[in-house]
Amino acid sequence: MTTQHLNWRKSSHSEANGACLEVARSAAGTISVRDSKQGHRGPVLGFSPREWAMFTQAIRSANP
Repeated sequence: MTTQHLNWRKSSHSEANGACLEVARSAAGTISVRDSKQGHRGPVLGFSPREWAMFTQAIRSANP
């Protein structure tokens, strides 16, 4: 993925053992997610703002 990200941040639900996700918003407004253990070497999932809203809403409704 060639999109420039402003800054990656770890999930507030990260585990102490390093099982973490990092999230970043690009200058273009897309949201990206990656595995913090792999950093810039690993794959990045990209979401549009609408897709991200739908994704996070689905997670919240699955975990009351």
